[in-house]
Amino acid sequence: MSIRAEAHGTQQAPGAFWRELRESFRNPEFWALTSWLDIMVRARRSRFGILWLLMPSIVYVFGLGTFFASMRGGVNEDFYVHVALGAMVFRTLMSNIIGSANVFHGSFSFIMDGHMRLTDFLLESLAKSFFDLLMYLPAVIVTMVMWGHVSPIGLLLAIPTLLLIYINALWMSAVFALLGARFSDFGQLLANVSIFMFLLTPIIWYSEMMPAGSLRGQLMRFNPFYHFVEIFRAPIMGNQIEPLSLWYVGVITVVGLLVATFAYRRYARFVPLWI
Repeated sequence: MSIRAEAHGTQQAPGAFWRELRESFRNPEFWALTSWLDIMVRARRSRFGILWLLMPSIVYVFGLGTFFASMRGGVNEDFYVHVALGAMVFRTLMSNIIGSANVFHGSFSFIMDGHMRLTDFLLESLAKSFFDLLMYLPAVIVTMVMWGHVSPIGLLLAIPTLLLIYINALWMSAVFALLGARFSDFGQLLANVSIFMFLLTPIIWYSEMMPAGSLRGQLMRFNPFYHFVEIFRAPIMGNQIEPLSLWYVGVITVVGLLVATFAYRRYARFVPLWI
């Protein structure tokens, strides 16, 4: 094991992360097929098939959405769109983070075989999170049709915004995968923290309910999920994006990519030892 780890470590040059990532994109057979097979297995385990994979979006949007809206005195169609768009972005990022934290341990035999790049497993996690995003699209489309006031310009901006979100998901995948390899229970910890992060993100409530000067408002604005949700959801619903969110996402994108590049170069060699 140590010989394999040492051999892998000799390849970690300053551009190792981007070089291996480029090779993984050029050869998508492994990560694309394994992610697809995993999704198919999940669907076939249930009698409801693909419908079962749509259930989380239905429960979050129409179940929780109706419940929390009734607590506020009534249900508005725009609230369903608010919930659907927010839940889709949050689910995509959190699914990628939790999946990445467990991906190296779940791919032990492939990694120890020594023929696969670690970036292949990172892209496998990203592919699965993209599938989770697609499972939210039907609910999102239904809510937007119900509301009927979606901004066409916002829809066009949604495409580059999703690209930006997945660029961030990439560096998150690299960082959290390394942490998950080092600490075997890290994925379970993230799964528990995700509940708190969901409640802290304005998905089933409005950000206006948390004034910037309050402690809860400051916590919400420190939460990165809030800003990713905001830059995606606000234009579609015809709202202005807070300048703070644009600055926050810009800074975290640059810093996150730098951290992922350094962490991969420094610690990827130890993954075979850690798992």
